[in-house]
Parts: sequence; structure tokens; C-alpha cells
Amino acid sequence: MKIIYFHGFASSGASGTVQLLRRLLPDAEVIAPDIPVEPLDALPFLKEICAQEQPDYIIGTSMGGMYAHQMRGYHSATTGLPTKIICVNPAVNMSTMSHVLKTGEHKFLNGRKDNQKTFRITRDIIQHHNQIERQQFKDISDEHRQNVWGLFGIHDKTCNTYGLFSKNYPQCSRFDGEHQLNEKVLKKVVIPMII
Repeated sequence: MKIIYFHGFASSGASGTVQLLRRLLPDAEVIAPDIPVEPLDALPFLKEICAQEQPDYIIGTSMGGMYAHQMRGYHSATTGLPTKIICVNPAVNMSTMSHVLKTGEHKFLNGRKDNQKTFRITRDIIQHHNQIERQQFKDISDEHRQNVWGLFGIHDKTCNTYGLFSKNYPQCSRFDGEHQLNEKVLKKVVIPMII
């Protein structure tokens, strides 16, 4: 089984969630790229990875969930079936999350492959997030809609997009958890969905 994991804002492919996924699914190949900070670079970059890897699953958390549901038209190289997409607390409104996405210098939470420690958010980057957000729910096919799941923590104080997401994807549910994934939620909610 091949899984591509999309991390959240200020994180990387070396996040604790990636390590947990690899430990809890030892037979799976877990690919976890460092997502570019600039959304106009990030979206085509992630689409290219999905086209090359043809994963069975794409899992995205927070900002990664916002990107994950936009990965349309991919099929598993193993089964030929449509790629399944699990979006955990998807931050589909990044440009309006001023407590998270604010201009200035920020520190990455995890090590990145390019060894960058900090990054800058500009007004242009926030505007580019807004551009992507306005387009993200357009032209969703029925096949894609059937292969996307939204999972929402009932104690999430960072981002509550259940209403907006569920208008576009009927397969949404809530779990007993917060914004960030932890081992308990992975074991009780995410891994059972995959298995």
C-alpha cells in the first residue's frame, strides 16, 4: 500500500504524524513531501507527486487537507481504483485564519529537506491562498466526491470547516480529538478507515 501524506502549515514531511503512520502501518510506503510555502507552487508540486506515485491513499491534515481534497483524477497504481483521500481538519479557509496565516517571519516546526529553519509569509502568499480557496470546490466529479472523506475533531479550536466541507463532500464525520493528529486518533479513526 502506498500513502502520500500532506502536512499542515509550518510543518514538514518529517513531522511526528509521518513517523506514527510509518510505525502503525509498517507494510505501507509512506511518502511525505515538504510542501512549498507559496500555494501557487505547492498545488502543482503536489499534483505532480500524485501523478508520479499513483498512491492508494492521500492523507492531509489541516493545510495539507486543503491541498489533499484537490488531488482529483488519480488512481492507485496497485489496484487501478481511484485514490482514496482522507482530510483531517482540512483548513480550506487558510487566507482568513489570521491567527495562523499572518505576514512576517515564521519558524518551521520540523526539519525540512532543504534545511530551511524559517519562512516568510507575505500579503501575496495570503492572496494566493485566497485565489486557490475560491476555486477549490469547483468542478468536483461524482467519482471524486465518493472517494474523499473529511474527519473533524470536536475539540478543534484552530479551524472549524465542517459546515463548508460537508456541503461539498457528504462523507464527513467528527472524532473525539483536537486539531493535530495524535496516536490515539490515528489508531481509533484514521488507521481503521485505511484498513
